Amino acid sequence: MTRPRLILGSGSPRRRDLLAQLGVVADAVRPPDIDEDPHPRELPRPYCVRLAREKAVAIPADADEIVLSADTTVALGRRILGKPVDEKEAAGFLTALAGRRHRVVTAVAVRRGDRIWERDVVTQVKMKLLSNEELNAYLASGDWRGKAGGYAIQGPAGAFIPWISGSFTAVVGLPLTETAHLLQAAGYPMYKDTP
Repeated sequence: MTRPRLILGSGSPRRRDLLAQLGVVADAVRPPDIDEDPHPRELPRPYCVRLAREKAVAIPADADEIVLSADTTVALGRRILGKPVDEKEAAGFLTALAGRRHRVVTAVAVRRGDRIWERDVVTQVKMKLLSNEELNAYLASGDWRGKAGGYAIQGPAGAFIPWISGSFTAVVGLPLTETAHLLQAAGYPMYKDTP
């Protein structure tokens, strides 16, 4: 029996790198085109779960292909901090997060045919107080672009994070334990050599 084709529903190079840590290489990458705006009064965790599921459903795939999609959201209380549109918004996000704890929610959805397997992981993260020099240097680096909450823990902003409680790989963008479990549930042969 041949291994089912795996479709990664994300253009994120971080998610490709994380999958590679599991020894998994997607057969195709098909980033979905969906509306990622939160619904009115939508809370961060249900928002993140909804987006992961909508991405999985939106990606065209044959019945025997497995689609993997995910979404990562930074939550400050009930507020969703998405990907900043510009440097000013990134500065606002980082200033709001500095010196406080926040949550990073990553939801994963795996689809095969009409079945969907889902998990979401919530990690508590603390960001240290940032000096103007640190904030301005980080903004100038451009590393905040395309990152939920305006930062990436695996980049230069890792120096701003003294403490997390939960899954580091979930904060990066794909919780590996949960992802491996979902792929296995969908019939993807993890940890086995198959043709």
